Amino acid sequence: MHDIHLFTTAEASGDLLAAIRRLLGDAYGGDFSEEDWEHTIGGWHVVVADGGATLSHAAVVPRVLEVADRPLNVGYVEGVGTAPVRQGAGLGSVAMAKISEVIRSEYEMGALSTGRHDFYERLGWERWRGPTFVRSGSQAVRTEEEDYGVMVLRFGPSKDVDLTAPLTCETRRGDDW
Repeated sequence: MHDIHLFTTAEASGDLLAAIRRLLGDAYGGDFSEEDWEHTIGGWHVVVADGGATLSHAAVVPRVLEVADRPLNVGYVEGVGTAPVRQGAGLGSVAMAKISEVIRSEYEMGALSTGRHDFYERLGWERWRGPTFVRSGSQAVRTEEEDYGVMVLRFGPSKDVDLTAPLTCETRRGDDW
């Protein structure tokens, strides 16, 4: 049996955050940038651990996304990763199930960007089929290259959101989506 820990960034010790950062570096084969880390902190985290070893992680941070000019308070998933030696054992699914509970209780919709659609689809996430944009000030710029990767978790206040409508996020350092 694994231990599942739910906490905010502010509640985490420096040692725990360092362990998560190392885990994500390993999970992404060293391709987890400083900007990726910045996007991962500042919200809720789930860690799946065994005997004190951090095995899997997922985070959700607050963002406002606009669906056809309707702003939604969105839980945006970041930093999903599992230790390479434990990948494929269902630990990422455990972490995402707990993060989805947080999203459903704290936000109007969930969103993320990925190339691993099958993993998230089996957890109830749907591909966004409309055009994506990034807003900087009052200007929205088309992000066609991101259209394929954005997925959402609709429920309650967002259950009827049109998946073909335009979707806009605010710009940020590193990857916007």
